[in-house]
Amino acid sequence: MVTMTVVQMVNQETVPAALCVAEDETHPRPDGRDQYTISEVAAFTGMSAHTLRWYERIGLMPHVDRSNTGQRRFSNRDLDWLAFVGKLRLTGMPVADMVTYAELVKAGERTEPQRKALLEATRMDVVQRIAELQDTLTVLDYKIGTYAGAERAPERTGA
Repeated sequence: MVTMTVVQMVNQETVPAALCVAEDETHPRPDGRDQYTISEVAAFTGMSAHTLRWYERIGLMPHVDRSNTGQRRFSNRDLDWLAFVGKLRLTGMPVADMVTYAELVKAGERTEPQRKALLEATRMDVVQRIAELQDTLTVLDYKIGTYAGAERAPERTGA
């Protein structure tokens, strides 16, 4: 049996966080009128308010504005950042590495080489996981195929 692994290569250029949002997703409000409460962001992102507060507390969402009464006010930029953080979560990147990445972004352009290295290491992990999952899929397809063949064959009885 021959096992093939297919890995799609993507352009590795740095892209704005907005491009990490699915193409069919748009912001609920236009820029300039984009102040969202934590409950609105929770509903829009699928993340809990607790998770959003925790992200802010650990430094993963360091730029959330506050109203004059102290309530969090999220912007479209924050929604884009959360979409990117969601993608990082899907890669399996540890939260500590996500926080490191956020700190590097906050530190400015001089940290681009470190950010790139962190994302490249994560990308290599993702490519390896895809290959492992592809191999697992091949095994599952083979097993499913053996059952499909068994369904077509008449059952033997000891009569």
